[in-house]
Amino acid sequence: MSDAIKTQTILFVGIGESDGLSLDKIFLDSNWQSHGVGNCQEALGFLDRHHLPVVLAEPELPDGSWRELLKRMTGLSAPPNLIVSSRLADARLWAEVLNLGGFDVLMTPFDAEEVLRVTFAARQHWGCRNAERAAGELRAGQSRTPDGYGDTAGFPRVS
Repeated sequence: MSDAIKTQTILFVGIGESDGLSLDKIFLDSNWQSHGVGNCQEALGFLDRHHLPVVLAEPELPDGSWRELLKRMTGLSAPPNLIVSSRLADARLWAEVLNLGGFDVLMTPFDAEEVLRVTFAARQHWGCRNAERAAGELRAGQSRTPDGYGDTAGFPRVS
């Protein structure tokens, strides 16, 4: 694997066993690895320790919903893009997710090409957003954090 292609981690929140197996198969030959948690609290704990570009969540979680997760993720230093998965994905859900700041909706059962396309786009958007934030901090005399905040995995670094 080249230096320009880093392994990325996607966080699955509340994804059932069948969908999880399907997603693992889709990501098998990609530069993505997955980590799964069962609810919002576990997701936020994981995200406090790891800067991830993408979270894929079920609409309803044991301790909240995708809305609650999205709202709480906005407080993170580099909030990931949220993709919502649903068997009932329709225009109404898609509009709500986008209007509230989510990235996209994926319908289940998953289509491999669509999952990879949306995930890659979410990763690119996250990298560009954080590069812009890092550039703004540099212009303001602030520095990057040592944990790679602002790293764009294959995109030119802002200096």
